Amino acid sequence: MSKKTVYIIAGPTASGKSARALDLAQQLDGVVINADSLQIYKALPILAAIPDAKEMVDIPHRLYGFLDAEETYSAQKWRDTAEIEIHRAFAEGQQPIICGGTGFYITTLTKGLSPMPDVPDDVRARFTQQAAEEGAPSLHEYIQDHDPETAARLHPNDTQRLIRACEIFAATGKPLSYWQAQPRIGAIQGVDFEIEIIMPPKGELYARCNRRFEIMVHDMGALDEAAALDARIASGKVAPDAAVTRTLGFKELQRHLHGEISLEQAIELAQIETRHYAKRQRTFFGNQDLLA
Repeated sequence: MSKKTVYIIAGPTASGKSARALDLAQQLDGVVINADSLQIYKALPILAAIPDAKEMVDIPHRLYGFLDAEETYSAQKWRDTAEIEIHRAFAEGQQPIICGGTGFYITTLTKGLSPMPDVPDDVRARFTQQAAEEGAPSLHEYIQDHDPETAARLHPNDTQRLIRACEIFAATGKPLSYWQAQPRIGAIQGVDFEIEIIMPPKGELYARCNRRFEIMVHDMGALDEAAALDARIASGKVAPDAAVTRTLGFKELQRHLHGEISLEQAIELAQIETRHYAKRQRTFFGNQDLLA
């Protein structure tokens, strides 16, 4: 029996991959399955560039905006849920189309994940408490001492990933980089992948990043949704460093809401950060063999 095909549309932010996935879904009676680690949250649909309601009515979309801001989600959870949606699409006679720019999510489907040990709850709680009391940089110092390879690629304020690196070392005595170097397991079986990387020229991509953010703020209401999330953070309902706050543009708009910078400065800084992120994605998708 020949394998079924799963289409993957990937690329940097603002590259046009969502429009391409929509076109393909219309041609193939497809279902678009999200592979963006921030589009899984419902709090910032504009800033996260989640497809609009009309697009989702015209074509089935899965795994978009289904998590609350205070929730966390791992690549393993996403991979397991995406596999369920892939098989659901095939069972209903539709073509699954994976669309997103989170390369790590995509490689969990095509390559699997490095094996990771279980971590006792008390170990995780210890580093979570340390982050809250002493700040994420204290965790970064710990990782620099025990896993310099991981420390070199993690920002000192990346609380969630630093906690993960600390707890892995504390629980196993081996650094996260060791576990990540182990042979991968759990790639989805019984399907072939057809991957299309949407990669506009650099100048065009950066111009699209700039223009899209201006439209989000001036025409779509991104500032209002940022204010709503900021209010939930201020009330203690959402942690200040929750994963959803990494959505491009949120931190800059939050600074404006707090009176630290003007709206024009917030837009400019967010555009710079978006271009930097797009550059990193271009590098990843330009160098990465997603099927190797």
